[in-house]
Amino acid sequence: MVRRFFLLGFLIISLQISSAQSQDFESIDFKKADQLALQNRGAKLDDMPELVYNLTNDLETDVERFRAIYLWVCTNVKNDYGLYAKNKRKRNRFKDDSLKLEAWNEKFAKKIFSTLLRRKRTICTGYAYTVKSLCQLANIDCEIVNGFGKPSSGNPEDLEEPNHSWNAVKLDGKWYLSDPTWASGIQDPETGRFKFNYNDGLFLVSPQLFAINHFPIEQRWFLMDSIPTFDAFVNAPIIYNDAYKLLSNHISPQRLYNEIKRDSSLSIDYELKPNINAENVTLTIDDGNTTYNRLPDTVEQNNNSINIKYKLKKRGFYDIHLRIDDLLIATYVVRVIP
Repeated sequence: MVRRFFLLGFLIISLQISSAQSQDFESIDFKKADQLALQNRGAKLDDMPELVYNLTNDLETDVERFRAIYLWVCTNVKNDYGLYAKNKRKRNRFKDDSLKLEAWNEKFAKKIFSTLLRRKRTICTGYAYTVKSLCQLANIDCEIVNGFGKPSSGNPEDLEEPNHSWNAVKLDGKWYLSDPTWASGIQDPETGRFKFNYNDGLFLVSPQLFAINHFPIEQRWFLMDSIPTFDAFVNAPIIYNDAYKLLSNHISPQRLYNEIKRDSSLSIDYELKPNINAENVTLTIDDGNTTYNRLPDTVEQNNNSINIKYKLKKRGFYDIHLRIDDLLIATYVVRVIP
C-alpha cells in the first residue's frame, strides 16, 4: 500500500541541487551566526519578528541567517518524547477509523503548537514549522518536508505510515536539506528526558546520505536525480546520527542484511567529508553468544573515499557495528554461509 501511494502522481522536478551540501559554504565563517544564536538563548517564541531581527540583522548572507535560525531552534526547543509517544499510540488506535483519526490529527495539531509556544517543547512537525516560520520572516525560502524517518531500531513496522518532518531551504539558488529534530539532542537513557546535544552533521546534509534515513512523501525533496525505492530505504543499513558528522555518502553495502561465503570479507565503502582522516576504525561484533571488538583487516583511504574490509571465517549470523574515531557510524547484519 505504501509503495502504491508513492507511485501515484509520480513526478520528478529538477531542482539542480543533486550535490547540494554544507561543503558548498566552506568559505563561510559561521562564528558570528553561532554567537548570535547563543546570545539569544532562552528567548521566547511569542514575538517571532523580534527574535528573527535579533538573530539575523547583523548577518550578511542568507546561509548565515539560516544558520543562526537553525542553530537557535536546535538549542532552544526540546523534543517532547511523551507527546510523540501519545500521538503514536492514538494514531495506531485510530488507523482503521478515518473519521476518528482525522479528528485526532486536528486536535493534536493544536496541542503541538500550543506546547511549542508555551513551553518550547514539540515533536518533529513543530521543529520544522518553527524553522520555516522564522525563515519566512527573514525572507528565506524554506519548506516543511513530510515523510518517513528511519529509527535506529531497524524495525520495518515503525515505517508503516509517515512519521517524520524536516526542512528544505533555498540558499543561493539551490535547495538544501536539514533535520532540526535529530540535530537538537537525544533522550537521556537513564531519566528518559530530553537532553540538548547539538549535532552539526545534520546541517545542510548531502542528499545521498540524507536519503538513507529520510524518505519524503514528495519525491522532488530527495534532491537527487536517482530516486531510491521504498524497499531500498526500508532495507538499507542502520546509519546512526554520528555518521552525519563524518560522512558525505554511504556507498556499500546497500542493505542491512547481507550474505557472504565463509573466509570472504565484508567490504564497506564510504565517502568522507573533506578534511576527515579516519585514523581509528573499529568493529564490535556480536555472534549471538559473545560480543567482541576487532580491528578491520584493511582500511584504505584515498582522498575522501574509504574502504574497510573484515574477513569472517566461521559460518553463522553476525551483527557488526562500525565505529570511526569512537563515533558509532553503522550496523550491518551478516550471514556467513559455507
